[in-house]
Formats: sequence, C-alpha cells, structure tokens
Amino acid sequence: MTIRENIARVRKRIQAAASRARRDPKKIELMAVSKTVSAASICEAYEADIRLFGENRVQEFTAKAAALRDLTQARWHMIGHLQTNKAGSAIALFDGVDSIDSLRLARKLNAAAMQAEKKLPVLIEINIGGEQAKSGVALDSEELNQLLSIGPELTNLEIRGLMALPPYSDDPEQSRPYFRRMREKFDEISNQRLPAVRMDVLSIGMSHDFEIAIEEGATRIRVGTAIFGERKSVRSTA
Repeated sequence: MTIRENIARVRKRIQAAASRARRDPKKIELMAVSKTVSAASICEAYEADIRLFGENRVQEFTAKAAALRDLTQARWHMIGHLQTNKAGSAIALFDGVDSIDSLRLARKLNAAAMQAEKKLPVLIEINIGGEQAKSGVALDSEELNQLLSIGPELTNLEIRGLMALPPYSDDPEQSRPYFRRMREKFDEISNQRLPAVRMDVLSIGMSHDFEIAIEEGATRIRVGTAIFGERKSVRSTA
C-alpha cells in the first residue's frame, strides 16, 4: 500500500467512526505523526492532502526542515516532550506545541515566543494513566489548575486544549475509559470559561485506537503507523 492509499483508508475509518458516534467527520483533524519518517515520505503525505504533522524531537525536525520548506501550507506541531532549554528552537521551528507539561515550560516557551513576536497555540499534556515513564500533568492535579489559571500571564501562548496518551494495550477498547475521562475533563474546563483558555482541541487516539477516540469525542487524532507503516528504528507509539 502507498502512503496515499493508507491515508485514504484512514479517512474512511474516520468517517465510519464519526458516523457511529453521529459526529461530523469534518470536525476531526487528522495529524500525521512523522517522527523518524523521511522528508520524502512526508512530502508524499502532503501531496495526499495532509496538512498537519506531528514531530517528537527538535533535533530530528531541524535536520528535515530544509527539505520541507516548500510545503508552504503544512503546519508542524511538537508533540513530544520538550526540554525548557529548547524552547527558543521550538518557537522557531513549530506552529504549535501540544506537550506543555509544566509551569516552567509554559513560562519559558512564552518568553521565547515574546522575543520572537509570535503567538503560539499550545495544548496541555495529561498523563492520563499516571505512568512514570511518560510526561504530562495528572488529570486532577493542582499543576493542571495552575496551568489553566495563568492563561492571562502567557500573553504569547494560546491554550487551546488537552492532549493525552493512555497506557498501551493491544485491545483498543482498553483505551475507551481513558478517552472518556479526558472528554469529561475537557468539557468541565470548557464550561468554566477561563480567561485566555480556549478549549477546542482534544488530541487523543492513535493508529490502533483512534476510532475509539472519535467515538469518545476526539477533535484531533495522531496517526503515524497507519499512514507511514511500521517504524524500523523505534517502536511506534503513534
């Protein structure tokens, strides 16, 4: 199967899942997770009308960026853990950061965005399974409340929503309760109408469970393997 064919299959699965949930598939963003993927393969996805891409590492994307500069309509988002000392590089490279996991990172990124005179959409990463090996803030933590409350202070960041990666299971149904809890929290925050917080992105679901995520309310899914195939260098988690 070609990348174009894979994308067509993914879009059909999105439509089917949206239909089951009585949702409009046009309101579900498809992000192609292009970590460890060559620039040539990314260009193939772009030619098949993918416009939103997710990268995990600043250094890796820096090496690919020059080869991708002609993809003028592409939006590049950082979805992996971002070290505070790379905040400036992230501002220069990305159109969004979907992995804010601490007050310190939020403030560092805001300072870098101010210096670059750039407004950056961001998502708060939730460690929904409480896994030590993963980044993110706990769902019902004081740190999440603090991140949401300092929205007005982050003048050059726009808090747009939440992102999460549940514990991996071969059975996609095992992700459902985590996705449901994320949607409940997303709605709870939305209803609070906090200043400088715009809740319109719920980024949950990957190649093996995005249909469950759509059924539970995802507005953005992150798909890597189902588009680009199995990664050879690292185990795929997207």
